[in-house]
Amino acid sequence: MTGYEPRVRAADEDDLPELERLGELAVDHVRTQKGGDVFLLRDARSAPGATSLADDVRAALRSPGTRTVLLGSLGASAVGFATATVVPTPGAPLAVVEELYVEPAARRVGLGHLLMRTLVDWAVAAGCGGIDADALPGDRDTKNFFEGFGLVARKITVHRTFGTDGV
Repeated sequence: MTGYEPRVRAADEDDLPELERLGELAVDHVRTQKGGDVFLLRDARSAPGATSLADDVRAALRSPGTRTVLLGSLGASAVGFATATVVPTPGAPLAVVEELYVEPAARRVGLGHLLMRTLVDWAVAAGCGGIDADALPGDRDTKNFFEGFGLVARKITVHRTFGTDGV
């Protein structure tokens, strides 16, 4: 997928089929990561009542001041997306990157960086005092990617899965 300039734009309802396709690829990727299954159970989907990426994206599109959905492309092909939300906190609100995904064949050409830069710009314009994103344990590429934007670990969540006998 080289030879095309990466582009990012605000997504709209017409993009739902592509966003859903990309979202399923993102979920498949997260499932392969250490801690991914529990992350998907506990932390995925931020819209109340959302049972699918399409539900969540529809809710985000209806909340342009507090959520954003971006579509990334190379040429005419949609190959990445990102979503973020504003979370109120005492003082300045916090932007939270909910999802940021680029198809493997389209990586290393700057699209992920453009998506993240656009999220940072959106967060600053929304008056946020900072931005958070998740990186699963052992996913050094994601951790390094976010560190390249000045994000540093501020919390580590630990987990233990119980067997069928509870231990």
